[in-house]
Amino acid sequence: MKSVAVIGASNDRSKYGNKAVRAFQRAGYKVFPVHPAQTEVEQLPCYKNVRDLPEKPALVSVYVGPERLLQILPDIAACGCDELWLNPGTVSQEVLDKAKELGLKSVQLCSIIAVGSSPSEL
Repeated sequence: MKSVAVIGASNDRSKYGNKAVRAFQRAGYKVFPVHPAQTEVEQLPCYKNVRDLPEKPALVSVYVGPERLLQILPDIAACGCDELWLNPGTVSQEVLDKAKELGLKSVQLCSIIAVGSSPSEL
């Protein structure tokens, strides 16, 4: 089973960080929500940061702005992942440069659509 860490996971079902958790669940992924202020998202344990994950996720899907993402990219690199999925609103040239510098394979896409869901359906 593929696993994914959703950074910026939310309990607000109208937010993309929550829709992504549900889309990945629907697609059969093992989902690790990540948000510093949450303890649970969609009945899943929520981790304060990627360093706390119980295993290396295959994917990391990001739903935080570029400024915040720049701060946590080193943690993502230390945790490891096969691909870093950068959703709309998360990308800047600085983010792309830093991800490359850290050896992260980044992909710019909407992860909800990539796993076969539509945000408007969730």
